[in-house]
Amino acid sequence: MIPALTLAILGAACGMTEDRNAPQDRSAIPAVSKDDRLSAMVPSDVKQDGRILVGQDQTNPPTEFVENGEARGMDVDLGRAVGQKLGVPVEFENAAFDGIIPGVQSGRYEAAMSSFTINAQRLREVDMVSYLSAGISGAVPKGNPDRLTLDTLCGRNVAVQKGTLVVEDLVVRSGKCRAAGLPEINVQQFQNQTDANLALSAKRAHAMLADSPIVDYAIKQTDGTLEHLDKVYNTAPYGLVLPKGKGDYAKAVQGAIQALMDDGTYKRILDKWGVQGAIPMAEVNPG
Repeated sequence: MIPALTLAILGAACGMTEDRNAPQDRSAIPAVSKDDRLSAMVPSDVKQDGRILVGQDQTNPPTEFVENGEARGMDVDLGRAVGQKLGVPVEFENAAFDGIIPGVQSGRYEAAMSSFTINAQRLREVDMVSYLSAGISGAVPKGNPDRLTLDTLCGRNVAVQKGTLVVEDLVVRSGKCRAAGLPEINVQQFQNQTDANLALSAKRAHAMLADSPIVDYAIKQTDGTLEHLDKVYNTAPYGLVLPKGKGDYAKAVQGAIQALMDDGTYKRILDKWGVQGAIPMAEVNPG
């Protein structure tokens, strides 16, 4: 099991770009074949440098994290498989979560894959291709000593990652506390998700909220010292982020993900990382 301190260290190597020629652990995921039709749909300015540079916040095990200097996780494996299907190698660059979509908009990144929930605001800024269903979940110390529920967080310290939709949800919940004459939630925002995990494990927070795959994994990796808080809620699809209105690029990526779903590669990747929430169809900018 990986203790919480190790989880915090995993996210520390921000700003690195993965070497596409470095040895990778793909033992459970066989390489997939290039689809010439989909490859032809990728805009020439995207593949002219021989790669697709993907922005990630690599502090979110099991979807994306750093281990021994190497990018790992469900999104990493799926992103590589998409690149193989499109015939363009994928590289990953670690960055702060709240700077990744602006990086796609500015052209720094040609894609982003970092547990981004699809919502109306993001769809106004970028194109997104759905690939997983996830919700918001919470964790508390084993036994839930404070007897917390999602509706009794007023006045409590709740650890979250900065820039995520969970922050927005807690702002709404805190407003309800204020309207009821109760203390507001003390939302402790951390740049890295692993630091939010550590705050809970170190008992500096009463609870931690994050996307359900991240909470599930954190609980499994802390040797039974944490447990789930209440239920999963606000379930919505994750999306692979692309620049808005860039020809057939989004259609090419959607076709690649769908092909991986159809041939079983997608399910093998989710199973490798113990991630729930498989969906049967990838869509461009789903409503």
